[in-house]
Amino acid sequence: MTKKKNTKRKKINQRKKEEDKKLFAFLATFLSLVGFVIALIVKRKNAYVLYYAKQSLVIFVFGVIAGIISNILEWIPIMGGLIRFALNILIFIVWLISWINALSGKKKEIPIISYWSKKINL
Repeated sequence: MTKKKNTKRKKINQRKKEEDKKLFAFLATFLSLVGFVIALIVKRKNAYVLYYAKQSLVIFVFGVIAGIISNILEWIPIMGGLIRFALNILIFIVWLISWINALSGKKKEIPIISYWSKKINL
């Protein structure tokens, strides 16, 4: 009887840990820079959460760079607005993909983002 209880407890604890890591990975990606800091403080030893926290940081940096580029190119009459719109859509799509990947429970790569996030050593 106690073996069954212990087995059930282990399964419940394992499920809780799995859901916990998914939640913190999602928060890291959803909250961007703030999520990165939260993940770094709370779940620094969890490789899964840290993986998505690094991706979140890279997406944030790319978003800032895209904003700067958009502001510089804004003086071009029609093209400036189109470039701004395209960069904003691109950043949003990558951000959305990172949410979905974080909730999947598996480490999935986003082509350019993952390359740069792997270069971050924490």
